[in-house]
Amino acid sequence: MLTVKEAIIVEGRYDKIKLSGIVNAPIIETGGFRVFSDKEKQSLIRQIAAKRGILVLTDSDGAGFVIRNFLRGVVPAEQIKHCYIPQIDGKEKRKPHRSKEGLLGVEGVTDEVIIRAIRQSGATVLGEETRERQPVTKADLCLLGLAGGENAAVRRQALLKELNLPTYLSANAMLTALNCLFSPEELCNTVAALEERGLM
Repeated sequence: MLTVKEAIIVEGRYDKIKLSGIVNAPIIETGGFRVFSDKEKQSLIRQIAAKRGILVLTDSDGAGFVIRNFLRGVVPAEQIKHCYIPQIDGKEKRKPHRSKEGLLGVEGVTDEVIIRAIRQSGATVLGEETRERQPVTKADLCLLGLAGGENAAVRRQALLKELNLPTYLSANAMLTALNCLFSPEELCNTVAALEERGLM
């Protein structure tokens, strides 16, 4: 079980149940979109973020990103970290039908996927050595043809698809996600490998 310093923000109770068996950390539910109008929940999240930081772990569908973006406006940037699970096709066992986008949510992915995502997010895992790494910057994206160039949007889509990340990430959200996954050198190697395979 991972012990994480930050409180983890999830969408609903089944996500909380899933996380409770994997991570030793406070887990707060947004209640889905209810957090938009729940001033008390927003205040609680702000207080916790100020005290220990928060790690946002929502589903990788459109609704999850709406909640994630809302929380960006509630909590100062230095107090929030983002954890992204990959887009994986499938259906949760307890549900009779696939979700609208046909993707597994937090409750449906394996423990290993969640643990890997938490480690890659930059969360403070207590008891494990952490090493500072250089962040990927917008300048890196420009140099790799992922921003500012003629085919940048096409190249970004190819990279996001290959990494199983949501293809509708904005450039800024993609930068956040890439910093959870790669050092600048690792990103450069990944892009080079995609170019060699003719995928970019």
